[in-house]
Amino acid sequence: MLKVAVIGGSGFVGSYLIKELIKQYSVINIDKRPSPFFNDITILGDIRNIDQLRKNLNNIDTIIHLAAEHRDDVTPVSLYYDVNVAGTQNILSVMTELGIRRIIFTSSVAVYGLNKPCPNEDFSPDPFNHYGKSKLMAEMNIKKWLSENQENSAVIIRPTVIFGERNRGNVYNLLRQISSGNFMQVGSGRNKKSMCYVGNIVAFIKYSFNILSPGLHLFNYVDKPDLTTKELIIKAQEILNCKIPAYSVPRWLGMLGGYGIDICSIISGKKFAVSAVRIKKFCATTQFDSSRAFNTGFIPPFTLTQGLHNTIMFEFLSNTNDTITFISE
Repeated sequence: MLKVAVIGGSGFVGSYLIKELIKQYSVINIDKRPSPFFNDITILGDIRNIDQLRKNLNNIDTIIHLAAEHRDDVTPVSLYYDVNVAGTQNILSVMTELGIRRIIFTSSVAVYGLNKPCPNEDFSPDPFNHYGKSKLMAEMNIKKWLSENQENSAVIIRPTVIFGERNRGNVYNLLRQISSGNFMQVGSGRNKKSMCYVGNIVAFIKYSFNILSPGLHLFNYVDKPDLTTKELIIKAQEILNCKIPAYSVPRWLGMLGGYGIDICSIISGKKFAVSAVRIKKFCATTQFDSSRAFNTGFIPPFTLTQGLHNTIMFEFLSNTNDTITFISE
């Protein structure tokens, strides 16, 4: 049986992924946090500690590397590079020592930057924040590792924003505001937003086990079709059977409010759900080409609308979430 190490599997995507992988493979999870669902196969460890990795990755065939600092408000910013770049290099160094030849790495479409014309994998990267920069540097480390041995194989997946049940990211915050009736549209809403449902990205990661050849295999992952912000809000209202105010706030005014919230955050030491960076991302066009992934023959198990429906029903229209441990991202 193939032995798989999921690094960073205690989080949102990792928990769904492990649930699928254990049906077919021998799996361990290495994470600095306990797993809310799979503690019996979880080893506590930090990718910044190469000795821990060396001890825990013996007899592994394939590594799935999910671990990352990814929030917008990580402090100090050096953590992005200590974890995302140096941590990835530690994994690769141990893989070389132990003769592990295969890695599946989740990068991010953040490497492309904002307001780009639907970039595919050949588009020149232009990250605008530390998260995107650190992910791109981690990819460069993997490419260097590939060049060191012709038998090495890497699948790099650049997913767009991921949403789903039990996530507490930006899409959840948007849906929560809509469900409460307190949502205020910033900008025109005509900007398109690429998204992917957790059930589909997990299925694609598992599908990538079929890609066995050495070398680099690079994929964007996006569930199509892309929705405009306004279309997303309309779909959410239809599922929730609610109405929100029809008026919108100009982008410049929204950004001004975001900067004010940032100042309050600095003064109070508290982190808020709204910030200037998140408003900027909300108003930006973040649309990406994922045809290469679908040209492999992969068929997502859910449509984007089904993913939204599942998420909204679980989070806002049922009582199941009262007794289930949530996974925070």
